[in-house]
Amino acid sequence: MEEKNTVEEIKKILDKIRPYLNSEGGDLEFIDFKDGIVYIRMLGACMDCMALDSTLKDGIESLLIEYIPEVIEVRNVANEEYL
Repeated sequence: MEEKNTVEEIKKILDKIRPYLNSEGGDLEFIDFKDGIVYIRMLGACMDCMALDSTLKDGIESLLIEYIPEVIEVRNVANEEYL
């Protein structure tokens, strides 16, 4: 799959996850896809949630890996971390 198409597919899946996060007062922002890694920024209530690691790895990462073979990992980045 071409990288542009991969990014579009990643964004579609993230958009399907977003309403669940919104219902809990959180959100996410797609930052980048590079070398098989999806970089996202967790926002709102998700930033301080005790279940952040579980949501990120067991939820978001698992879904993306299952549906998009090019994805090998998902990382949450803080503003300064990724720049």
